[in-house]
Amino acid sequence: MAAITLEAMHIAVLTSTFSGLACSPDQVETHQDAVVGVDLLRVFDDVQEWSRFSLQSTPHGQPDGVVSTVWESQVLVSGMHCAACSLMLEQALLATPGVKSARVSAASQRASVVWSSSVTRPSEWLLAPRALGYTLSPALDTAASDQTRKDARLALWRWLVAGFCMMQVMMYAFPAYVTQPGEITPDIEKLLRWASWVLTLPVLLFSCKPFFANALRDLRQRSVSMDLPVALGILITFVISSAATFETAGWWSAEVYFDSLTMFVFFLLTGRWLEQRLRARTSGALDSLMQRLPDSVQRQLPGGEFELVAVRRLKVGDLLRVLPGQAFPADGLIESGNTFADEALLTGESRPVARPVGALVMAGSYNLSAMVQVRVQQLGQATCYAGIVALMQRAAVDKPRLAQLADRVAKPFLWFVMLAASLAAAYWWNTDPARAVMAAVAVLVVTCPCALSLATPTAMLTSAGVWAKQGVLVRRLQALEALADIDTVVFDKTGTLTEARMGLRHIATREGVSVADAMALAAGLARHSLHPVSRALLVAFEEPKSPAVDLADSTARSYGFRLAEVVEHAGQGLQGLLTEPCCGVYSGPVRLGSASFCGAQAAVDNGTLQVFLADEAGWLTRFELDEVVRPDAFEAVKQLQLAGLKVHMMSGDRSAAARRVAERVGIKHVQGDCTPQSKLAHLQALQGSGRKVLMVGDGLNDGPVLARADVSIAVGQAVPLAQAQSDFIIPGAQLLMLASMPAQARRTLSIVRQNLAWAAAYNAVGVPLAIGGYLPAWLAGLGMALSSLFVLVNAARLSRTPQGM
Repeated sequence: MAAITLEAMHIAVLTSTFSGLACSPDQVETHQDAVVGVDLLRVFDDVQEWSRFSLQSTPHGQPDGVVSTVWESQVLVSGMHCAACSLMLEQALLATPGVKSARVSAASQRASVVWSSSVTRPSEWLLAPRALGYTLSPALDTAASDQTRKDARLALWRWLVAGFCMMQVMMYAFPAYVTQPGEITPDIEKLLRWASWVLTLPVLLFSCKPFFANALRDLRQRSVSMDLPVALGILITFVISSAATFETAGWWSAEVYFDSLTMFVFFLLTGRWLEQRLRARTSGALDSLMQRLPDSVQRQLPGGEFELVAVRRLKVGDLLRVLPGQAFPADGLIESGNTFADEALLTGESRPVARPVGALVMAGSYNLSAMVQVRVQQLGQATCYAGIVALMQRAAVDKPRLAQLADRVAKPFLWFVMLAASLAAAYWWNTDPARAVMAAVAVLVVTCPCALSLATPTAMLTSAGVWAKQGVLVRRLQALEALADIDTVVFDKTGTLTEARMGLRHIATREGVSVADAMALAAGLARHSLHPVSRALLVAFEEPKSPAVDLADSTARSYGFRLAEVVEHAGQGLQGLLTEPCCGVYSGPVRLGSASFCGAQAAVDNGTLQVFLADEAGWLTRFELDEVVRPDAFEAVKQLQLAGLKVHMMSGDRSAAARRVAERVGIKHVQGDCTPQSKLAHLQALQGSGRKVLMVGDGLNDGPVLARADVSIAVGQAVPLAQAQSDFIIPGAQLLMLASMPAQARRTLSIVRQNLAWAAAYNAVGVPLAIGGYLPAWLAGLGMALSSLFVLVNAARLSRTPQGM
């Protein structure tokens, strides 16, 4: 009797303890049903708000100059747990009048919606999925980030309650496993069952609420998602166990399964919580990129003082004060102050970049060292930052071919699960009804299409995140599959292997004229012109170490000559008057320009541009200029060749110039004098011979070959057509990234194959065991949780950057 009283007191204490524990989660949950209120969503019907989360889209065939009414919006999704959910959500959005297309990614928990502003408003299609239990919120909305944090806290509460109750239920279930029949008296056994039933109620009513809510939604919509079989398994287990607790006479009374139920829920919630954390880590690069702009900034008023205003209220021409540690909210020019900027996520440049007065700063880059004043030049969707974000958002909802196949399989697979559970129950019913029920529950619980649907997109999004941190933007995730198979790389020359400027390669002087004096005089004339040749000579003179000549020890590294009456003759050169002799150079007229303009005879044509400096006595110096090869071009080509890839170069420039650049970077297969048509023909010839071609370019004439190549990459500030036709964009033109990208793509596909193999093997082993009655519900729940967790953990391995990348 004393033992019974002690047990009763223990139960009372536990029940009281749990009541206090459950109070806070219930209070927290009131936020879940009010994720984004209807009134708040109507705020997004304001046209001025659309640009915060939407891009205006021009339909195919629409005449130029006609204002488009079609918008593409990026939104976050909550309440989605599997591929079947993504298909159901897409169907709900497409059923909304005015919605032209919808793409939903279960892996990134994001959706892309294309809609017509002449037919609908954002609040209408944002509210449409509410009836299905899904909540949409604009991707750049602050409330969405707050709600994500609230959902994470609520999920943690559910997990903690399930874990606390599971441990207590296991304590009361333990005697049934270790004692022999008759060692526990019937009243004690009944008391233990009652205690387990009481402790299972919070798990059922609070921790399992999302499963039941989603299952009820499925039944109302006559559809099926992963939560329907899960909810059925939980409910059947609870009903059978409750019947055994309240009524001990019957086939169901031999055993209760509260321990299996609570363990299953705990393991499933553990898997989902970890999955949520890993998914956040996977999409961290996109989220960090999208959240870089500040909410407000200091803007100068007409009186000269500064006020704090919302970024969306800025206008072109505003003068802003940006403090150290703050992100630049717009593209603009620095008018006051010198600082360093962090542009790593925008250009891939890992080191801080100097930004003095007059320098251009980009929206989304960070001001690191000093307060500066910036004059706004570009805002909103016109900034480089907005273009990068748009590319990343589209990649986040992009579905690779393997992922699309998995999504199509998910819903039929769930119907198969329901059928298999029914067959298992029917098979065992005549011999052992209790075993029949638990076999059906195990089948409902153990089968999981999530691992199958997450296998491909999680791995590919992880790699996209890794590349984003290094300055590589993914436009089409499908291209990862092709990138893993490439065996040939074709480069464009101008703007890809070379920079968009000229450089000084060689200097020849007349006897008695020093190189330093000639450079100083040429620079004195060149500073009066904006011609590319003049700019190249100035850069060569002002650099501490010129590629052509070392002037570090010269005492004449200044404009030490007195020049007057400098005049530029278009297409010929510069002429000025040297007012006094200096350093062996006679006073009088001096010229800088072409051979004919300077009265000189050009040397043997070696493919370089020859520019002359002359006085009245004749030529003084010959400067040979050539294209500047990117500093990492040679090493990038070398690494590609070491990786076993064939490297070609095609250029519309003269064959001699193309061969000269090819020799400098180590490329043997060269074609010059190419038209866009001949480039395309050469590419098709390579593909016709069985080669898988990666095309790297940046110009307008590269558009056709970028579109036709198996994989294409646009580098640097590529023209819009080149970017539109490419699969990847490297804004910072880091060519060294090219060598590591195919290897990362192969690692990604290897992870995808491992994930698919695991998902197939898990279901192939688990389902027969469950049908045979050899798999208890708690172990089935553990297997289900681990199946999805394995896929996510395996994909997360891709976030560890391999050496040399």
